[in-house]
Amino acid sequence: MTFFFVRDYKGRYRYFSSEPAKPVDVTFSKSKQAWALAKKKLMLLPKRTLRMEQAFEKALRLKGKPLRILYAGSTEEDKIRFRFSFFLQKQRTRHVAVLAIEALLVPISGLAAILPGPNIAFYALALLMITQWLALRGIGKTLRAEHEFVPDSLLADWEEAVKGGDEALFPGLLENLESGHHISDARRILWKR
Repeated sequence: MTFFFVRDYKGRYRYFSSEPAKPVDVTFSKSKQAWALAKKKLMLLPKRTLRMEQAFEKALRLKGKPLRILYAGSTEEDKIRFRFSFFLQKQRTRHVAVLAIEALLVPISGLAAILPGPNIAFYALALLMITQWLALRGIGKTLRAEHEFVPDSLLADWEEAVKGGDEALFPGLLENLESGHHISDARRILWKR
């Protein structure tokens, strides 16, 4: 599995894996329709957010191997290691804060149970919390893991175009990224379109 740490069209770092986004694997015998609808709602999250959360979660499954992370190569490896570490610590803080807020919202969403029909608000919040929790655990494992940073020419071309602000090159570069690294939705992750 390949991970990417690259700047988006605004110059902010994005972290994602080469695997496409997929619904969270949670199955319960009760209220299957409500869980299925909640999973659909979770898939409506912005691709940037969903792919990053799932990349963190995927780090939990890796055992023994260093994490292979592709980056643009325009930054020295020591600096990219520092930026990646800072990025992970910032994400960990954000995830803890979001989980705390979601924990406060759970009782409120539980009150919707008095309404007829399945409590979609509760199920969607529960799935969001499960996703956030798994991502938080993955961030912790990623922080402790060994990293192998590999410079990539396609990512370097992309970051050079971003740095130069040449949006006319973006579609072709993103198409090259998608085909070169088998990424299904690089446009939605790295660009606004």
